[in-house]
Amino acid sequence: MENIEIIVLLLFGVSFLTVVSARRNFPLPIALIIVGLLISFIPGLPVIILDPELVFFVFLPPLLYEAAWKASWHEFKANIRPITMAAVGLVVFTTLCVGWAVHSLIDGISWAEAFLLGAIVSPPDAVAATSVTKGLGLSPRIISILEGESLLNDASGLIVYRYALAAILTGAFNIWEAGYQFLLVVGIGVGIGLGIGYTLYLIHKNFVTEALADVSLTFLTPFASYLLAEHFHGSGVLAVVTTGLYLSYRSADMFTTDSRVQTYAVWEFVGFILNGLIFILLGLQMKMVLADLDSLTTHGIWVLIGYGLVVSVVVILVRFIWLTPAAILPRQLFNRHNERELFDRRNLVVIGWSGMRGVVSMAIALSIPLTLPNGDLFPNRNLVIFLTFCVIIVTLVAQGLTLPWVIRKLKMPRYSILAEEYEVRSRVLSAVMTHIEENMSDVDDVVLKRIKSSYQNRFERLQHTELPLPEKEQKFSETPALRIFNLFSRVQLEVIDVERSILQQLHREGKSNEEVLRKIESELDIEETRLQIELVK
Repeated sequence: MENIEIIVLLLFGVSFLTVVSARRNFPLPIALIIVGLLISFIPGLPVIILDPELVFFVFLPPLLYEAAWKASWHEFKANIRPITMAAVGLVVFTTLCVGWAVHSLIDGISWAEAFLLGAIVSPPDAVAATSVTKGLGLSPRIISILEGESLLNDASGLIVYRYALAAILTGAFNIWEAGYQFLLVVGIGVGIGLGIGYTLYLIHKNFVTEALADVSLTFLTPFASYLLAEHFHGSGVLAVVTTGLYLSYRSADMFTTDSRVQTYAVWEFVGFILNGLIFILLGLQMKMVLADLDSLTTHGIWVLIGYGLVVSVVVILVRFIWLTPAAILPRQLFNRHNERELFDRRNLVVIGWSGMRGVVSMAIALSIPLTLPNGDLFPNRNLVIFLTFCVIIVTLVAQGLTLPWVIRKLKMPRYSILAEEYEVRSRVLSAVMTHIEENMSDVDDVVLKRIKSSYQNRFERLQHTELPLPEKEQKFSETPALRIFNLFSRVQLEVIDVERSILQQLHREGKSNEEVLRKIESELDIEETRLQIELVK
């Protein structure tokens, strides 16, 4: 019962911090982890340990699935080379460099233990990368690379960690066997992800007719992919990501309108709750980490903090060291002249500074066994957990808070999604108007005239939409036509308010069926949302 009370209180805290961070334009994940750290110092509160099994089964599958669902398959495919080099090559390179640095820096830590720490801190966090970069005006390609890397590197980081852990537990390591097993784990994960995705696609498209059933199936899908892949010793993370990308690409074919609206709303809520809980729980680990410092007193607290800062700096620098040759070599070897945009030094700096670590690294560290097979205590377990926590705090808080400043200092050209929206809406409306002219000549004149008028008004309204500089050289003043369009929308919104007040009166007086009232209210909500979007401000 005590755990339930704590979770409810944490959910209230997440909701409150969401409001505060939105008003202050402060990244929510960083706000959550800082508050979690502060709460950890309150005396008398119970120690809340982040259970690795809870992270890997309850949090990770739905969060990765939601991120994969929102990702663009076309962008992912177009950037598969830099994504793969970062998600696999950079993870391995980070593991080796951190392992070498830790073994050289800290006495009493073996090569295997040092590489274990390197594997733990190698993958940047998927949620942190997307949350911190949101709203910064970065180009779609940079966002796609960061999202794609964060979706795949959890799998490669976990695989490398398993082999480093096996080397410690067995005392043996075969690089060729590890390479073969790596490919096998990846192949099984991707294969099962595609199989689950195709099966669910057929079920959604041919058998499911109820929106609630669609929502339930999509909610269970990531867990099914993860469990099945792990059961067959594949990568559950890759299975979830593959399923999400596959189904997202085909969502228009398999969902009805009601299913799509309800599914997106449910996943928006689930993602919000899980993201909030995971970061505030991450901050609450401070008390657990400090409690374990008793076993590390021989090093001294300031020496330990120094180790943590050094490892954090190595993690950050290794990312920059990897990025430059990774961007140059493909252009030289394969004549990839289309890589010019990515090779812009400003883009490389932003990608390099966006390598925040997060909850996956903490969960991996906490999953280290307490003892070896012979019954001895696992060597330097608490030290590895402490250093992992230091890397997470330094990269997430320091890099996350300074990333907007770095972007401003670099004078990055701000990408405006509004301009792309303008182009898409123009193409859609032009195609619809052409279709009406060419294929609806036999429709009743009154009906045809009203349809033409509706789309013509929307098209003309679009032509008067203000776009941010430099998409248009100057701001449009409100022309007479624009005033009419806006007045039309405002009058419709006012009429909707009247309709809504009448519905509320009927509801208070109990003069209509509740289901009927809610259905009409939902229709008014959708129409009001459309008008608010089209209203030119």
